[in-house]
Amino acid sequence: MPYKEKKVEKLFYSIGEIAEMFNVNTSLIRYWEREFDIIKPRKNKKGNRFFTSEDIENFHLIYNLVKERGMTLKGAKKKLKENREDSVNNFQVVKNLKTVREMLLEIKEGL
Repeated sequence: MPYKEKKVEKLFYSIGEIAEMFNVNTSLIRYWEREFDIIKPRKNKKGNRFFTSEDIENFHLIYNLVKERGMTLKGAKKKLKENREDSVNNFQVVKNLKTVREMLLEIKEGL
C-alpha cells in the first residue's frame, strides 16, 4: 500500500475556512454558533472568530443531523443534549464506513 502523508492540521480555522469545508454560507456558521451552545469559537479584539478542531467536530455532528439526516434545529439540539454519545458514535461509524468505501474504490481502480 503506498505511503500517504498525514494532513497538517491547523490549531485555528477562520469562519470562511469552516464555511468552505461544509460548502455553506458564513451566515449559517454564525447562526449555528448562536443556536448550539457546544460551539464556542475564540474571538480576537476585532471580533474575528477562530474555531478549533473540536468546534469542527461539533459542526460535523450538527451538519450530519440537520443537513444529512433532515432533523430540525430544535430536534438536533434535543438529540445533542439528551443523547450526545449516541450521536457521536453514529457519526463516527458513518465516517469510518465512508473511509473504508473510499479505500475500496481506490483498490478497485488500481486493479
